[in-house]
Amino acid sequence: MKSLKSMRLHIGIFGKMNAGKSSFLNRITNQEVSIVSNIAGTTTDVVEKSMELLPAGPVTFLDTAGIDDSTELGTERIKKTMSILNRTDIAVLICDYNGIDTFEENLIEKFKELNIPYCIIINKTDIKPVSGEMLEKIKKFTDNILVASILKDENFVFNFKKTLVKLLPEDFINSPEIITDLVPQKSTVILVIPIDKEAPKGRIILPQVRTLRELLDNNCICIAVKESELKQALENLKTAPSLVITDSQAFKQVSQIVPQEIPLTSFSILFARLKGDLKVFLNGVKTIDNLKDGDKVLILESCTHHPIEDDIGRVKIPNLIKQKTGKNILFDNISGHDFPDISNYKLIIHCGACMTNRKEVLSRILIANNMNIPITNYGLVISYCLGILPRATEILTK
Repeated sequence: MKSLKSMRLHIGIFGKMNAGKSSFLNRITNQEVSIVSNIAGTTTDVVEKSMELLPAGPVTFLDTAGIDDSTELGTERIKKTMSILNRTDIAVLICDYNGIDTFEENLIEKFKELNIPYCIIINKTDIKPVSGEMLEKIKKFTDNILVASILKDENFVFNFKKTLVKLLPEDFINSPEIITDLVPQKSTVILVIPIDKEAPKGRIILPQVRTLRELLDNNCICIAVKESELKQALENLKTAPSLVITDSQAFKQVSQIVPQEIPLTSFSILFARLKGDLKVFLNGVKTIDNLKDGDKVLILESCTHHPIEDDIGRVKIPNLIKQKTGKNILFDNISGHDFPDISNYKLIIHCGACMTNRKEVLSRILIANNMNIPITNYGLVISYCLGILPRATEILTK
């Protein structure tokens, strides 16, 4: 099964112009992925390359523009480069034999601020060796240092892989589970999958696919139904299912059909735990009652799509919150990897994040927490506004 891009290890490549970032990517992938040139500023936007990199497994490299580009366009390139930090699981900082200065030191501070493990590669040492004084300076920042000529050292790829293994995040080595720790093997689980305007034609959405696959891997008996057939499915079973999982949009109808003694949750809530921090999200959702007239709420969607008439992020959730609070709340919607200035918002609501990696969600949580702005998730907001949050999260919090 091809690894999903959102679940790959994201490795960001950073450094000044002409430090050797693109050469590094080409050498590691053994392909001409990025253009290599002596002309400064050749890389103008982020270049992404996904591959299998043993022993780490599936990874996505993010080759960024030089951090010292002082041109007018360069300012935008640097802004884009810095935004990549929020998606970076491991950072590779590349410099040449001159070592590091303020540019690299500022990046290292960002790595530390966002809890990004990193290594430093001192490149082009075939032209001139790095001084002992500079090497000692770099060692004060990290022990994960490679002194090499990226293009010429025969053992460079092997040595980089050894360094990479030391930097692998714990949650990548021991990947978190979606569902299998919540239900016993060979148990019966019902998945309620509405086929509505938001369901892609001819297929089901990613959280449903991934949850189904994990249940099958756990030898569970999976029953997939639309909400209109749920009652009949329950009546057809000789024994009650261990769990019912629903699309959040059908929460109200499903909660009325499923008996109270049967655990119930949603795909979005499962992904709140998988991709984010469930405890933080739970604390965030409870602040909805504190919203006042004129307060601004930011709704974040991982993927970009054409809004439909009854869009969950642009229509359904805003309406639910307005009905719950009785307040005139203002809503902004942002799609993709952009993360704006959040200082004017009273609450941030994140989608299930099926199309982005966990690091990006955790980075957003970290920024929000540092600014004391509550953050939560689609499924939690919907269940809270419908008055079924305790039931919807009981199986994950007991």
